[in-house]
Amino acid sequence: MAKNKQAKRRVAGFTKPSKDNDGPPREARGAEGLTGKEYDAALKKLHVELVRLQEWVKHKGLKVCIVFEGRDGAGKGGAIKAITERVSPRVFRVIALPAPTDREKSQMYIQRYIRHLPAAGEVVIFDRSWYNRAGVERVMGFCTDEQARTFLSAAPLVERAIVDSGIILLKYWLEVSMEEQTRRLEQRIEDGRKIWKLSPMDLKSYSRWYDYSRARDEMFQQTDSSWAPWYCVRSDDKKRARLNIISHLLKHVPYETAPREKIKLPKRQKRGDYREAEYAFKFVPDVY
Repeated sequence: MAKNKQAKRRVAGFTKPSKDNDGPPREARGAEGLTGKEYDAALKKLHVELVRLQEWVKHKGLKVCIVFEGRDGAGKGGAIKAITERVSPRVFRVIALPAPTDREKSQMYIQRYIRHLPAAGEVVIFDRSWYNRAGVERVMGFCTDEQARTFLSAAPLVERAIVDSGIILLKYWLEVSMEEQTRRLEQRIEDGRKIWKLSPMDLKSYSRWYDYSRARDEMFQQTDSSWAPWYCVRSDDKKRARLNIISHLLKHVPYETAPREKIKLPKRQKRGDYREAEYAFKFVPDVY
């Protein structure tokens, strides 16, 4: 499949490995992190814009589909939480599918994903997507190389049909360095709040860094199309990655301020003959 120059530039950062890591050179990622105050201030502004986007999506009946992919520990979940923190779950739906059932295994591969695509007035976010076949399934032996290559050939055609149906499709790959992935996975072992994030599959996948790199490279080569391009995000700095993703998203989904009547709270009704109930309400204890 022919690729335009812009598509090639998007993945050019992955063509020249740096020492002990085949992602973008470390010096290109930036060493200084944002302070919590700077991050919160920037995120607040972006959240306001996301709400504006949400109201425009509802008003115009737009259909938006966002795909998040990347290695384990790349920061997909945190980025999705940053996007959805202040918007309605009725508009922004997050899809994180479990392993397929026996029935789903007998279906056409893309079938169980297609039914989750957005209807008018919806933004659907896939926390891992149909690209499981190009990544974890292929590397861990859950599908054959032939099945993976068949998928890679078909994916651009399916995505062309998705885009032609009026869906705005955005695909993000979060790229984490080898060292940062190790740090984050070790943190999951030690932090009781994050242990649920570390699955047996994560542990098996950890040792297959370069197998995943080869799978990623071929996935980009075959599915980075002009109608559904891959956008890569350097995610060693989680805060910057989240802000950059939201900023990019807002620029790639056209929106305006939806018409809205001026809001004014009505007056409360008068007490009348109401009296407080003599009932022993069971309150939650004030532990804090």
